[in-house]
Amino acid sequence: MAASGQTPIALITGGSRGLGRSMALHLAERGVDVILTYRAAAGQAGEVRDRIRALGREAVALPLDVSDGASFDAFANEVSAQLERTWERPRFDFLVNNAGTSLHAGLAETTPAQLDAIYGVHFKAPFLLTQRLLPLIADGGRILNVSSGLTRMTFPGSAAYGAMKAAVEVLTRYMAKELGPRRITANVIAPGAIATDFSGGRVRDDPEVNRMVASVTALGRVGLPDDIGGAVALLLSPEGAWINGQRIEVSGGMGL
Repeated sequence: MAASGQTPIALITGGSRGLGRSMALHLAERGVDVILTYRAAAGQAGEVRDRIRALGREAVALPLDVSDGASFDAFANEVSAQLERTWERPRFDFLVNNAGTSLHAGLAETTPAQLDAIYGVHFKAPFLLTQRLLPLIADGGRILNVSSGLTRMTFPGSAAYGAMKAAVEVLTRYMAKELGPRRITANVIAPGAIATDFSGGRVRDDPEVNRMVASVTALGRVGLPDDIGGAVALLLSPEGAWINGQRIEVSGGMGL
């Protein structure tokens, strides 16, 4: 957590839309300042930043393409500069590795290029970005990685994506163990199927997919972004400080 008397600061990758947007707004509502990143949607990122400021919190939106690991040094330098400029502090408190892309391809059809791309975004990026940002994360801080219900549930066409998310879950346990001496916790949240524009909006916009998901979910509906944003705010709250090295699935009981 932030030092006594200081407002916590969260850095959320992919915070301009979908789950990242909801995470940023829920955290702001609970008194957390936000650094959010975006790849191309500068206008949407600015809208989220302005909404956070309207809630009485501070926010900064920075460009970042997580598939470009060569940019991480410059990004970390910009984060450091923004921390000093905006907050007059050298470190932030919460890192949420959320940015991602989708891939729907069967095992036999997945190309080497597709596999490399999904690896770069979903495993290499959170590994190397976290590594680069570690000096900027406050002792006693939190890391929250984003996985998927597809590491537990198996749907044809998601082999590469699910496997990379499973790797993130293992990585999270190593983060928790290795960063324990700094009192930094690391957990991973695994959303179920959520109605966003992710993967072309399939869950949100395809009635057949929507009905299928609802039919295999104990609570009888697909997930919504606020289901995930609220869970993230809960996990990063003071009450979540003793949760460490855990996979928390937030799926409404999908595929039980």
